[in-house]
Amino acid sequence: MQDNEQGNLEELVRSVVGSYSGQPSFLPNKNAIIEILDMIRKLLFPGYFEDQNTEITDLYFYVGSLMMTLGSKLQKEICRALLHDTSVTGRCTEDAESASARISYEFLNKIPKIRALLLTDVDATLDGDPAARNRHEIIFAYPGIYAISVFRIAHELHLLGVPLIPRIMTEHAHSITGVDIHPGAEIGHHFFIDHGTGIVVGETTQIGNNVKIYQGVTLGALSTRGGQSLRGTKRHPTLEDDVTVYSSTSILGGDTVIGRGAVIGSNAFIIKSVAPETRVSIKDPDLNYRALPKNAHEVL
Repeated sequence: MQDNEQGNLEELVRSVVGSYSGQPSFLPNKNAIIEILDMIRKLLFPGYFEDQNTEITDLYFYVGSLMMTLGSKLQKEICRALLHDTSVTGRCTEDAESASARISYEFLNKIPKIRALLLTDVDATLDGDPAARNRHEIIFAYPGIYAISVFRIAHELHLLGVPLIPRIMTEHAHSITGVDIHPGAEIGHHFFIDHGTGIVVGETTQIGNNVKIYQGVTLGALSTRGGQSLRGTKRHPTLEDDVTVYSSTSILGGDTVIGRGAVIGSNAFIIKSVAPETRVSIKDPDLNYRALPKNAHEVL
């Protein structure tokens, strides 16, 4: 590199570094959070997601070792998340260390609860999808179960007041599956997502038990024009127990309640509440059929 180029590079570096004024010193590590997710899934479904095809002969030793490693890694990232919006540099403060240790322990105590809920979701998927061969296939391969698993993990961390990490987790699942579930949503047991791609579940959505949602469904807000002034308000709909929502439907608004047992057909746009045990459907459009000419491939 010539002297003038070296000088220009040094000037450019100073300019870029100067733009970092106010840059947080403590931020959680995204790759570490993804690794933590993978470890939690190993705890939730032992034998399915290990790095090698090895038998788990001593389950107590395996779980204990995994939980010790997980607890340490989780505590470190929670501590960094708690300090992300402060001017602290160097290492975690004593207060943040104490808080992160407590939160990590409380989260690990929720593993049995998360696992029990996820097993109901697996059962709902097996019951709802005739293409599913068995529970093993669902746990291994279904994107809906992956998205729900990550949501249930992130939701518990969200309830414990952990910043950043829950959203990093659910957005990672979103990038893999196309399913976007905010960690603040409330979702009951036996939740079934079919196919999954394009599903959006907003922050203040409330979903009851035994609910089925198909691809392309949006449970969203009527408007976000108010920006931060809307924070903390109920902006997203409520789906009561036993509701089914078919593909490409949008249900919007915090006052919108879909009553127990209702069935919402495909392509509906709903901004008002629906009574229990009601079927909502779009009237079939007029379809025009005509025979193609012999040279159709040229015409098209």
